[in-house]
Amino acid sequence: MADDETTNKVPASQAYGAAGLYALPSRGHSARPSFLKSIMTFSGDLSSMTAPSFILSSTSLIEYCSYWGEHPDLFAQIAKETDVEKRCLAVLKWYISTLKGMFAARNEKLGSEKKPFNPILGEQFKGEWNTGGDVGTTKLVAEQVSHHPPVFAYRMYNPTHKISFEGYGQQKTGFSGRTMTVKQLGHAMLHLTLPDGTEEHYLVTLPGLILEGLLMGSPYVELTGTSYIVGSNGYVSAIDYSGKGWISGKKNSLKATLTAPGQKKPSYTVSGSWSKQSTLRNESNKVEQPFWDATSSPRHPISVPEPAASGPYESRRVWQSVAAALNAGDFDAAAREKSKLEQAQRDKRKQEAEQGKGWEQAYFNWDPRDGWYEQLLNLLGKDAKGMPAQEGFWKWKPQAFEQ
Repeated sequence: MADDETTNKVPASQAYGAAGLYALPSRGHSARPSFLKSIMTFSGDLSSMTAPSFILSSTSLIEYCSYWGEHPDLFAQIAKETDVEKRCLAVLKWYISTLKGMFAARNEKLGSEKKPFNPILGEQFKGEWNTGGDVGTTKLVAEQVSHHPPVFAYRMYNPTHKISFEGYGQQKTGFSGRTMTVKQLGHAMLHLTLPDGTEEHYLVTLPGLILEGLLMGSPYVELTGTSYIVGSNGYVSAIDYSGKGWISGKKNSLKATLTAPGQKKPSYTVSGSWSKQSTLRNESNKVEQPFWDATSSPRHPISVPEPAASGPYESRRVWQSVAAALNAGDFDAAAREKSKLEQAQRDKRKQEAEQGKGWEQAYFNWDPRDGWYEQLLNLLGKDAKGMPAQEGFWKWKPQAFEQ
């Protein structure tokens, strides 16, 4: 479901996304029946619908990519591991550690999911995690590179440990029976340089999302399907997601395997809950040990400049007046401020069209073909069935990041 804005043609069609799901807050109960009827009868991608102010959160979707960095120690630990198998387990642990923030924390804090703002074209979100010690500083830069379709690209990197994570986000949303489904398109890449100069690259694919409990007024996110982490070292992690069904199953469940190059059976299995605890099992000796505990490991929010000290396209400055109205419960004022912002964007796109100018992205360039994606996808073999054989990628501009 989109915020009403303007059309911008950019050569991007698939992407990576964090959950831009939404649900009605308690103060929007009176409008629930008509709103639910509208989305249940809508044909096509729900992201093209205009969202009423009373279901909006006070955060832009572009901020959701910061969930990747809320455990900067685990991100840095990947580069510290000298053993390749332990390093791949560290990648898997870091990935699992991001899931609660992305898909469960808002529900636990607010009682329901709300829809984030659809970022305006050119919107930026920059910040860092300065944890000190041997972890160093982890930085994040994100940019809305397209509005139709809505796509944001991002790069998270720790220069001390020479590790980076890059991806781009887009979702296709629909309503199926009693649930809302979100298809996450595209992929992300993790790159690191080891102390001996060796480079490793990991392809990260994403699960599907389901918003359960919408009709009952208590919505929550479940992950579905299988996602993969494929390393250039030949190791493959496969993560299977399941949830609570009508009769059986447990909420937010996962089972992951790590398989060594050339092997058919996994070396390790991780099972449990991605929002609570999980256990690691060594398949060679059957020894089990705790793997990740999301309930006792605090998340570290990103540090960002105050809106007044930010550039005109910085996310929190862009949405400052709308967010203030929403936080005050003044939905009429929020709608007016949001409409003013969207109209300004339409006027800007119209002016650019009249002058024969297109939008130039500040930090990322579109590459229609990602060679690492194709190379690493081949390592999946038959498991790659149903995935695109080729995908493009929004690649960062090194000169822009150096400024």
